[in-house]
Amino acid sequence: MRQYNSLHDIRAAIADEQLTCRQLVEHYLQNIREKANLNAFLEVFEQEAYTQADIVDHKIANGTAGKLAGMVIGIKDVLAYKGHTLQASSHILEGFKSLYTASAVERLLQEDAIIIGRQNCDEFAMGASNETSAFGNVLNADDASRVPGGSSGGSAVAVQAGLCLASIGSDTGGSVRQPASFCGVVGFKPTYSRISRYGLIAYASSFDQIGVITNNVPDAALLLEVMAGKDGMDSTASQREVPPYSELLGADKKYKIGYIRDCFESEGLDSEVKDAILGVKEMLKDDGHQVEAVDFPYLDYIVPTYYILTTAEASSNLGRYDGVKYGFRSQNVTDLTSLYKKTRAEGFGQEVQRRIMLGTFVLSADYYDAYYTKAQKVRRLIKEKTDELLQAYDFLILPTAPTTAFKIGENTANPLAMYLADIFTVQASLAGVPAISIPVGRDANGLSIGLQLMTRSFEEPQLLAFSNQILDKISVEA
Repeated sequence: MRQYNSLHDIRAAIADEQLTCRQLVEHYLQNIREKANLNAFLEVFEQEAYTQADIVDHKIANGTAGKLAGMVIGIKDVLAYKGHTLQASSHILEGFKSLYTASAVERLLQEDAIIIGRQNCDEFAMGASNETSAFGNVLNADDASRVPGGSSGGSAVAVQAGLCLASIGSDTGGSVRQPASFCGVVGFKPTYSRISRYGLIAYASSFDQIGVITNNVPDAALLLEVMAGKDGMDSTASQREVPPYSELLGADKKYKIGYIRDCFESEGLDSEVKDAILGVKEMLKDDGHQVEAVDFPYLDYIVPTYYILTTAEASSNLGRYDGVKYGFRSQNVTDLTSLYKKTRAEGFGQEVQRRIMLGTFVLSADYYDAYYTKAQKVRRLIKEKTDELLQAYDFLILPTAPTTAFKIGENTANPLAMYLADIFTVQASLAGVPAISIPVGRDANGLSIGLQLMTRSFEEPQLLAFSNQILDKISVEA
């Protein structure tokens, strides 16, 4: 069977009676089996996917199918799906099955999406390389010696390798966008609160946002259209009406664009990544857009601020995993205190333990004002400056990541180097604005380079339309 890279092509093939959803599921399952070495999926819902495919085929024949009929989706192992295992790629949730379904996942099912399995990720979404999973590394399909990025590495590789059409991940500080950059696919994080977080395992609640990984922008727009909107189960979800994102991609306007000068002067920025992004900048200027350099004086404070705040929230959120109510429980215990200590020491991986300890430290009475309170003030400055720039410019452009996919094991002994992989993605997370990574080229090793765009809160229609416009332009020029 040919490889289908968009829902539009799949629906056209189904309409021409060249394809059924059952055949499509069979195709993806075969790919998953053949590429099992990539370790993208932790569990495949084979029989369930076939059953759902038959139901959707029947609906298509009757003319009652939903918006996502024909879309086969994988979900990151941090999203609740009733009756299915949910582990956040951690031993601490060993044997746990979800008692309910996340709102975003429920909305996908209501529109006839077919969920084919749960995908590997960094443990509790903590990582930039998918090397912290309790179930082993995910491998980049372009080069198996390279990481796929993280934390949604399994989700990105599944789309990259044709194991499903789209993936639903989570983005706390770049966990959808950075792996999308490393894997040559589209990674989209909407405005904070645009999609309900009900049923998403919490890492850092004021940052976490469900995002999508796809082969193209129209599929990302349609998935956002289905998942977004108010939710009675999540008081932090936005009450704003949901625009028909998938119908608003045709705009061909000339925009005012700022490129963040400080990012391109960063010592850690790979020269090939820099040249590729600057090449897109020149293409946009030649195409009639107004493109100007802008200054963002807080670049050096972004990563420290992000990690102080997210580890503090993680310290609180992960306190519930104690071996008492559910999940893993240590067998080598003598009393309640040893139950807590041993369960958490044996159940959590090294990186998760590191972040819990750091978060507990910055929240302690002696250091709360010195670190946590100060970081909150800096976050406010970062948000205000980002919003100020976005009032003057329609978009900000910058690299998604400072390098292309690095070697497995290259940064594992140096947590600081690993954290700096997020240096360009965490700004949008701190400010709560929407951001997208789109593939714009490859380096000399054939590894993907991603361009990141940010815009004002809740202006996803403009962001998606412009991203689609750029990709169309690059495709034509290629």
